[in-house]
Amino acid sequence: MSPTIRRAVIPAAGLGSRLLPLTKATPKEMLPVGDKPVIEHTVRELVDSGITDITIVVSGGKSLIQDHFRPNSALVAQLRADGKTAYADAVKEVADLARKGHITYLDQHGPYGNGTPVLNAARAFGDEPVLVLWPDDVFVAEVPRAQQLIRAYEQTGCPVLALMPVDREDSQRYGVPIVKEDLDDGLLRITGLVEKPKPADAPSSYAAIGGYVVTPGIIDELREQTRRWYEAEKKKQPVGEVYLTDAINAYASTRAVYGQVISGRWYDTGNPADYLVAQMAFALAHPEYGPVLRGLVDELSSNRPDSDTSATP
Repeated sequence: MSPTIRRAVIPAAGLGSRLLPLTKATPKEMLPVGDKPVIEHTVRELVDSGITDITIVVSGGKSLIQDHFRPNSALVAQLRADGKTAYADAVKEVADLARKGHITYLDQHGPYGNGTPVLNAARAFGDEPVLVLWPDDVFVAEVPRAQQLIRAYEQTGCPVLALMPVDREDSQRYGVPIVKEDLDDGLLRITGLVEKPKPADAPSSYAAIGGYVVTPGIIDELREQTRRWYEAEKKKQPVGEVYLTDAINAYASTRAVYGQVISGRWYDTGNPADYLVAQMAFALAHPEYGPVLRGLVDELSSNRPDSDTSATP
């Protein structure tokens, strides 16, 4: 049986440009979803899935992430002295979460692209597989997404991508997998990804979303991508970005890669509309805030000009 995965990487060095100016001073990973910053949802998912070594790859201006997870015994003591026990417990619990996940931080260096933070962190992996989760995705699932990915890796011993069913007309927003074989229980053998295909060209009705099990072979492909990037830059040739999906595609051309269809609800917080949807969904599910918001929605709906039902037809 393949070893249980114990390491994870959270790339958190992005600019959050789609959420500007909201993210000009506040990292997108620290924007609230419900009563927690979005990156805390990711960390909790990993810890709940048995991960004991989390590397968060950051860039300048992301110190708020470290501040959030850093212990603050003085604040806890002050809150307890003021009789605010629940608040003190909540602050301490976040620090305890960081301790359980053994969070370390790493500055991103190298070419732009979402493959670079994974490669930056890879020196600590050795021959171990590692989970990679984006910090602007939130999953609500009976079994955490990370745990579903680990289970798929333990079945296959190969790289695994998190997948979700999508309507084909939405394929232009995602990387769409080429499915070779359906192995039941949502496990699919795939041979590559097509980035943002037109609906007529989509090779399947699934989309790759935020979640990967990365193996040493994928890291080797990222190293090769990065080597070619620096060669092109040295020759003054056009250079693109170093993408994790490109490394997976290169690997999948000769070796087995799998996709796991995730059971649960996915919320993307990386753009304004989806972020508001996530906010609303989590607020409505909250036992205290949900009834207040439902009352507000009912009130606003009843005050709409087209909702007047006083006239007799």
